[in-house]
Amino acid sequence: MTALTLDEQQQARRAERRKRWVAFAFVVPLLVFIILSFVAPIGAMLYRSVHHPTVAELIPQTLSQLERWDGQGVPDEQTLNVFTVELQALAKERLSGKLAEEFNRAYAGMSSVVKSSARKLRRESSELLAEQGASKLLAMHKRWSEPELWFQVKRAGQVFTYDYYLTALDMEVTADGGIQSREQAQIYRQLYGKTLNMALVITLLCALLGYPLAYFLANLPDKKANLLMILVLLPFWTSLLVRTTAWIALLQTNGVINSFLMGVGVIDSPLDMLYTPFATVVAMTHILLPFMVLPLYSVMRGIDPSYLRAALSLGAKPIPAFARIYFPMTLPGLSAGALLVFIISVGYYITPALVGGTDGQMISNIIAFHMQSSNNWELAAALGSLLLVLILLLYWVYDRFVGASNIKLG
Repeated sequence: MTALTLDEQQQARRAERRKRWVAFAFVVPLLVFIILSFVAPIGAMLYRSVHHPTVAELIPQTLSQLERWDGQGVPDEQTLNVFTVELQALAKERLSGKLAEEFNRAYAGMSSVVKSSARKLRRESSELLAEQGASKLLAMHKRWSEPELWFQVKRAGQVFTYDYYLTALDMEVTADGGIQSREQAQIYRQLYGKTLNMALVITLLCALLGYPLAYFLANLPDKKANLLMILVLLPFWTSLLVRTTAWIALLQTNGVINSFLMGVGVIDSPLDMLYTPFATVVAMTHILLPFMVLPLYSVMRGIDPSYLRAALSLGAKPIPAFARIYFPMTLPGLSAGALLVFIISVGYYITPALVGGTDGQMISNIIAFHMQSSNNWELAAALGSLLLVLILLLYWVYDRFVGASNIKLG
C-alpha cells in the first residue's frame, strides 16, 4: 500500500512537471519575441552609446604613442611621425575620409584639414614620413599644432567612452579632466525641454478634449455609444501618413483654414500655422486623442451612476458632487490615458517631421538625423538612452505618487 502511494506521488509529480513544461513551451514564442524586439534592441542601443572603436581601429599605433603624452604642448616628433605614416596608409586605402569625420566630431573644423593633409601625404614616401613626417604635418596646417586637438584625438581613441552622453547633455571634458558645459550653443538640453513641454501640452489637450467626450459616450444608450465609438476608432483605420498630410492641407498658407478665415473676413493675410510647434501640437493631439478616450470610456462605463444620483439626492450641488464623487473614480482611466499619450508623444517622429518644420521638431527627429544623415550612431544611441531613462524616471515618479496599480485600460 505504501509503495503504491509513493508511485502515485511520483506520477503526480511527473504530471505536474509535464504541465509546467507545456505551459513554458507556450510562453517561449512570446519570450523570444520580447527578447528579439525589445530587450536586444535596447541592449544594443545602450552598448552602442558607450562603444566606439572606430578611431582605435584606424590609428592604433598613434594612440599607443599618445599614451606617453602628458597633455602639455604638441606630442613629440615620434608620435607625429607615426601618425603621418598611418594617415598616408589610410589615404591609400581611401579611409582618410572616415578618420576626417571622426576627427571633426571630436574637434570641430578638422574634416577639411585631415582630408587635405591626407592628399598631400599620399604622394610622400613612407620612409621619409617615418623620419620627417612631424615637420611636414605641422607645416601643412596650423591646427596640427594645437594641443587641444591631440587631447580630443586621444579621448576619441578610447574604445569605451561616456563622451557621447556628455555631448547629449551639452557638456564636454576639459583638458585637465574636468567636465563643463559646452561653450557652443546649447542644443540637446533645449530639445529635451521642448519635447517634454510639447508632450505635456499634447497630454493636457487630449485630457481636456477626451474627458467630456468619454463622459458623453459613457452615459449614452449602448446602441448610440457603440455607433459614436466607431467615429473615435476611425483614425486607427486611416493611415498615419494620410492623417498627417490632411493637416498639411488644412494648415498651409493657402490651405483650407486660412482660405476660410480670409473668406469670412476674420483675417486679412494668411497665418503661419504650418511648420511650427502649433502644427505639431494640433496634429499630434488629433492623432493621440483616441488613446485618451478609450481608457476613460472603459472606466466610466463601469461606474455606477447611482453614486452621483445619491449625492445629489442628499443635497450636494452638481459640480461639487461630480468633483468629489465621480471624478476620483475616473482617475485610473485618466492616468492610464495620460501616461499613454505622454509616452507616445515624447517618442513621436513622423508627424513632427512632416508638419513641425525646424521649430516644431522633437528629440526623436534629431535622433533620426544622427542615424540617417550624420551617421553618428553613438550619439543617437546616447540620446535615445537618455530619453529612455527620462521616461522610466517619469514612470517611477508616477508610480511613487499615484501608483502604477491604479492604471486601468479597461
